[in-house]
Amino acid sequence: MTRRPIIGVAVVAILVSALALAATRFPGTDAPATPGNGSSAVDASAGATPSGTPRPEPQHEVYGFVPYWVMDATIADHLAKTDLTTLLLFSVTSARDGSIDTTQNGYKRIAGDVGKRMIREAHDRGTRVELVFTSFGSARNARFFGSETVQAVTIASLVTVTTQLALDGINVDVEGLGLEDVPAYAGFVQRLRVAATAANAKAQVSVATQAGRTGAAMAAAATFAGPMGADRVFLMGYDYRTGTSDPGASAPMARRDGAEADLVWSLDLYESLGVPVERTLLGLPLYGIKWPVAGPALGEARTGPGVTWIPANDPAVITSPQIPPQTDPIEIVDFYAIPPANGATPAPSDGSPAKGWRAVYVDSPATLATKLTLADDRGLAGAGFWAIGYERGVPGYDELISRFQAGKLAGG
Repeated sequence: MTRRPIIGVAVVAILVSALALAATRFPGTDAPATPGNGSSAVDASAGATPSGTPRPEPQHEVYGFVPYWVMDATIADHLAKTDLTTLLLFSVTSARDGSIDTTQNGYKRIAGDVGKRMIREAHDRGTRVELVFTSFGSARNARFFGSETVQAVTIASLVTVTTQLALDGINVDVEGLGLEDVPAYAGFVQRLRVAATAANAKAQVSVATQAGRTGAAMAAAATFAGPMGADRVFLMGYDYRTGTSDPGASAPMARRDGAEADLVWSLDLYESLGVPVERTLLGLPLYGIKWPVAGPALGEARTGPGVTWIPANDPAVITSPQIPPQTDPIEIVDFYAIPPANGATPAPSDGSPAKGWRAVYVDSPATLATKLTLADDRGLAGAGFWAIGYERGVPGYDELISRFQAGKLAGG
């Protein structure tokens, strides 16, 4: 069907200008994200100078995503010790007709006993709870954003579910969107917020957007969509590296390899496109990446693809390391060298790599504290994490989150 105008002419003009600016000042394309991994994709291209607009006083909201695969019998107990202002339940998605797919595990966990307990106890603590709606993949998104009829069904279904579960809002996480569909995405966010606030005047709609050019354009579009645009933008400041890239930080403060895409670069990009800093949250990772590497030194080349590394699944790496960790002073990330299973072996005499070494690059509470200062320095609404539950059983993370929420990162 023909798409009818959703946002005003002036807003469309601003959006077109933002997209043009993104394409010229931050050229290149975004690499594909990894669905379900909470990943973002960034392009290593030119940086920008922020607008220079005076920044507001920083706020200390804390958004925490909890994926359905960690929603077990103990997750509510863990959340009780985690000082969040907003809990995000990840996630539900739609069927081809736009209705919420109730056969998916995400819906079943969220609408089931574990989900209901998380919601009830979060509200008892004064924590807001949002339902995350996901749509991943270019073909799926082209189909979805090409039909307002399907979108209308999804909006109605999301409002129904949030009403039934007594939730406080909806988060929209769209990954793999073509730039040509960004205006339709903005219209969807606007109509969703209109419907959500009609059902609950206090409801909010937030968006999770990736750290590169397309994500910044989406964030700008979502917040340009008039007074009914997104209330919050969660900048997914991670997956600057993945298992197929060279080893290093998932969320680097700077780049050891000389590339320009890092946390500061992304914040500059968002600000240069007019994304309101007072609505922006800096998302940071509670996971790392483990690579097979040529040896035990920081920055060693990988000898194969890496995998996502979850601290809760192997806490001894952090709590009882075989080799003391190092903190990369450039990228600000902790590095753990893990010897081969049969003990450390020297490199062969022919110069080929030593076999069996692995490297884990993961953010500790100390490195995250450094990165959270960016949220304060930029006057952001706060910060957030992918994903709560990944840090279970590892000390320090809960205390860090509480200190940030209280505005006491510097010890004040």
